[in-house]
Amino acid sequence: MISVVILGAGNVATHLFKAFEKADNISVNQWYNRHLKSIASYRNKVAITDNLDTLQIADMYILAVSDDAVAELSAQLPFENRLVLHTSGSVNVHDLDKKNRRGVLYPLQTFSKTADIDFSNVPICIETLHKPDYHIIKQLAVSIGSPAKKINSDQRRALHLAAVFVNNFTNQLYRIGHEITEAHGAEFDLLKPLILETANKIQTVSPYMAQTGPAKRGDKKTIKKHLNQLDKKQHQEIYKLLTAAIQETHASTWLSNRVSDNNSTKK
Repeated sequence: MISVVILGAGNVATHLFKAFEKADNISVNQWYNRHLKSIASYRNKVAITDNLDTLQIADMYILAVSDDAVAELSAQLPFENRLVLHTSGSVNVHDLDKKNRRGVLYPLQTFSKTADIDFSNVPICIETLHKPDYHIIKQLAVSIGSPAKKINSDQRRALHLAAVFVNNFTNQLYRIGHEITEAHGAEFDLLKPLILETANKIQTVSPYMAQTGPAKRGDKKTIKKHLNQLDKKQHQEIYKLLTAAIQETHASTWLSNRVSDNNSTKK
């Protein structure tokens, strides 16, 4: 049985608690948050506290808190030589106070409190400074059904940066698409099969090979029409920026299409 103390009450902490609670060989000994109100609804399922001095002994202490709070909270822990982990994609493992054994348990997924999470679809990226600690963290990840991957700090930071592009930025593009459809009385729901197909496609082919659209084709007439349709300058700038990026990536395809079109015209 792996014993755990969770510190924090955000989305990641809440979903980890729910996953640990379902696991046969994980015991959540305690849940800490500086504001008890945030975790009061769980008091019948786990011991809760807002006092660091009352933290119970456990195999690991998981700091599922904001990035800015990791260093300060780890320094306040009233014990030494225990395994302390944070869950951030960007915080350095050395930001954890060195009085304890340090590591990272980074669940690479987007979390919302109201959305259920299947942890079999949540890779757990593991980083440790003390090699033997890797095995118990991996065991924890496997116990909740997650694929575990050993990574270093540079890889974790790269994954977190890439995640911002493929998740946060992409979601903002969904929001712009929603604005456009709403403004013209069209149904955003009609785009959802396209969104799913785009995501499914890169399960089998690279994003490079999956790219389609007017920017890749070098279709200037359609690009011009789209820009004229956009009412907001910010949306126009985003369209131009992404179009230029796609054209730079697929310059050879774009030029090849232009040559082909010119040859066809000459004939």
